[in-house]
Amino acid sequence: MKRSEINLLVNDATALFQRHGWVLPPDPKWDVTDFGLGAWRQYGLVLINLADEPEYCEKLMYAKEGMTTPAHCHARKTEDIISRNGVLRIQLWAGKPEASAGKSVKIKLNGKPHEVESGSFVDLHSGWRIKIVPGVFHEFLPLSEECIIGEVSTANDDKNDNYFVNTMVGRFPEIDEDEPASVRLLSDTP
Repeated sequence: MKRSEINLLVNDATALFQRHGWVLPPDPKWDVTDFGLGAWRQYGLVLINLADEPEYCEKLMYAKEGMTTPAHCHARKTEDIISRNGVLRIQLWAGKPEASAGKSVKIKLNGKPHEVESGSFVDLHSGWRIKIVPGVFHEFLPLSEECIIGEVSTANDDKNDNYFVNTMVGRFPEIDEDEPASVRLLSDTP
């Protein structure tokens, strides 16, 4: 991923956050990824860690239409994914997608229990939230032109608690330094 592309995504995310009244903390912890696949327009996400404590985590995320966060699950993390602005489509599986046909997934949608068929889509409109428990595979992408996404979860461990279906996925991008960085990323070495 080129640094110029990262800078563009950071600028686009910042502009959308500002238009919708989201004020970032001092020295936000930015994370921009193409999931190591080299195609950020198809697989990409911008994240800011607002809180990263041993007991809990809060993230603010940004994605453009077409940018998918690939299918993955967590072994330990329980998370609420919230559409803060825009429409976010989430696909859910009871286990690995290829092995979960005919099964159901228990979720909470806007605080109310629901059961959906494995492989189903749930569209989150602005303000809607879904609770995802460990072991539930999920993939998401905006249906709107841009989307502000929130996450509130138990402790976050991006290095050891992300299990992607596509084994080619890497959590952090390789960066081509074609221009100076506008922000420091979590993956940038000190």
